[in-house]
Amino acid sequence: MKKIVGVSLGSSKRDHEVDVEMFGEKYNIKRLGTDGDVNKAINIIESLDGNVDAIGLGGIDAYLWLGEKRYPIKDAKKLMKAAKITPIVDGSGLKNTLEKRAIFLFDMELAKKQNKKLVGKKVLMVSAVDRYGMAEAFYSSGCKILYGDLIFGLNIPLPIRSYKNFVRIARLVLPIVTNLPFEILYPTGEKQDKEPSEKYTKYYEEADIIAGDFHLIKKYMPKDMTGKWVITNTTTASDVEDMKNRNVNILVTTTPNLEGRSFGTNVMDAAFFAHIKSKNPHITWDQVLSSHMYFDLLNEINYFPRIEELNRLMIKIDFD
Repeated sequence: MKKIVGVSLGSSKRDHEVDVEMFGEKYNIKRLGTDGDVNKAINIIESLDGNVDAIGLGGIDAYLWLGEKRYPIKDAKKLMKAAKITPIVDGSGLKNTLEKRAIFLFDMELAKKQNKKLVGKKVLMVSAVDRYGMAEAFYSSGCKILYGDLIFGLNIPLPIRSYKNFVRIARLVLPIVTNLPFEILYPTGEKQDKEPSEKYTKYYEEADIIAGDFHLIKKYMPKDMTGKWVITNTTTASDVEDMKNRNVNILVTTTPNLEGRSFGTNVMDAAFFAHIKSKNPHITWDQVLSSHMYFDLLNEINYFPRIEELNRLMIKIDFD
């Protein structure tokens, strides 16, 4: 049985463990939150090193992306270096493959079941540098995107409404922000359990789709989300119930649902990489990132995003 552990700076209240079968093998997949304690995370990674097949780094990115260029996050380096033997990944492999594919598959499902397309839909992308593959897919699908990177990452109320401006600003800002304390950019530990502020409600109201990392979506999520579609990654049963109560219409989760919750991309990335590593022990994560291997594995497991209708509108949306 392959052992995969996600070590997260996020809340320990979201911890979960399952045994599943993928690629004809059995996997034990576990998530361990450290409530924002970096030293505790380092200690856990060091204790796991050499004793598990792969480690996923959660609650913090190792890199932020702009196209093919990646910008390393200073605070993540010491966490990544804590593993000397066991491979450690941050989810980038799936953010730039699985999540891109999830949007295109969802678009195809809309056309098939509702005779609709994503083209023209207004999307609030809470952070495109965190999920560049997803943002790129929305852009390619003809959506009208509000890039919320400055709003949700730096609490600067400046919406970016064009791809050109997003790229221009990202090139200027990324070398600076990746050297800031990560807790400034992203909610860690107990901050993940805080009641959302409604400071930026107007940006949710003007969007048809709210997309990206769930903790960033939740950060300013208004009480009334009637008719909205949420496309995200990691959700617990409690998260789903909360979105139901806020009248979210459709929830799309890009990572598979395992025993009632979807794990983070970092954990699934670790599982995928462990499988690849077992077939090719000398391959590096960088080599996998620059290849089509993850796309091939997605085809092998017949990947499709999970689509749930949380609240019905006047016209039933059938994704069964």
